[in-house]
Amino acid sequence: MFRILIAEDDAELNQLFRHVLIKNGYTVKGVSNGKEALDALDREYFDLIISDIMMPVMDGYELVRALREAGNRVSVLMITAKVAFDDMRQGFLLGTDDYMVKPVNVNEMVLRVGALLRRAQMISERRQVLGGTVLECDSFTVVTEEESVVLPQKEFMLLYKMASFPGKIFTRQQLMDDIWGYDSDSDAHTVEVHISRLRERFRDNPDFKIVTMRGVGYKVAVGGGRERKEE
Repeated sequence: MFRILIAEDDAELNQLFRHVLIKNGYTVKGVSNGKEALDALDREYFDLIISDIMMPVMDGYELVRALREAGNRVSVLMITAKVAFDDMRQGFLLGTDDYMVKPVNVNEMVLRVGALLRRAQMISERRQVLGGTVLECDSFTVVTEEESVVLPQKEFMLLYKMASFPGKIFTRQQLMDDIWGYDSDSDAHTVEVHISRLRERFRDNPDFKIVTMRGVGYKVAVGGGRERKEE
């Protein structure tokens, strides 16, 4: 479940935002200024910050500046009564990801929050972790405690696709379409060949196994145990 931090000194507005976001399935915490937001970030992880600009102690601009200078790339949606282009420009230059002007349409806010979280998730998913095994998408590398292996592109993408959804069953045709493309001349047997190669490479890996669901397809199972087939 995504976690959202709201920095807003207007208590009623803070409560409204929290109510709407909780209703839409998010875990939400509210604070009243940028300093309290930084303190909360020191104690907890958040996927997104919704911040007012004009706040006591530390305003929204200072909050974003402090985050970016510290290397924190958490997504920030700035909500403010300031309507001038220069104010918006300053926010984006500091590292704000999106901007809304009060009075806020809460339904639009929910849509913007969802879009920002999807974007952040796409960026983070360039890397998958299964126990002590790390899959690095940018280099097609699988790193374990014992070694670092660069895989052929198709093999890596096949493993990465299944590892991104542990326990989910993919049919051979799904994997063929996603990895090789809908217009590929290869047949489903190609998937079986690549699955066999991956199993051979990682047969002793304790963090995951590729499981055949007989007559259906394949899935990645997290944890130890012998490679197996299931009905």
